[in-house]
Amino acid sequence: MVQRAPIHLYTDGASSGNPGKGGYGVVLVCGNLRKEFSDGFALTTNNRMELLAVIVGLEAIKWENADITVYSDSSYVVNAVNLKWVFGWEKKNFAKKANPDLWMRFLEIYRKHRVNFVWIKGHNGHPLNERCDQLAVEAYKGGNLKTDEGYILSQNHE
Repeated sequence: MVQRAPIHLYTDGASSGNPGKGGYGVVLVCGNLRKEFSDGFALTTNNRMELLAVIVGLEAIKWENADITVYSDSSYVVNAVNLKWVFGWEKKNFAKKANPDLWMRFLEIYRKHRVNFVWIKGHNGHPLNERCDQLAVEAYKGGNLKTDEGYILSQNHE
């Protein structure tokens, strides 16, 4: 069995207005490899972008059973996993919970790896968290903003 380096995944989401334009930023570090991802959306929420950043980062990993530490300043995401709320939500089919589309997508990729979550204070000078924030803000300020279909659909069913 090949021993692979642990992966450090730094993530951040941002929005201008909540809801409003939004974006996410991801920095993935594995050994000497570093990759950055970001994207922007025309109408979404901060929490959706925080969660989507984690999902995109996990989905970028090309093998299963990776040892991953996710660093996020989102209490929403970190607490949902570390305090096991999301597993209770799943048992109740995400009834009356926000972002079920993203949580289901998250759980699918989460279960393919060994993932630990670490909450870090946002805007506190952590270089890679600051870089993720910069990527997220640049993404929603840039052109070619995508449509967050999951957000739009959730608004049409309330």
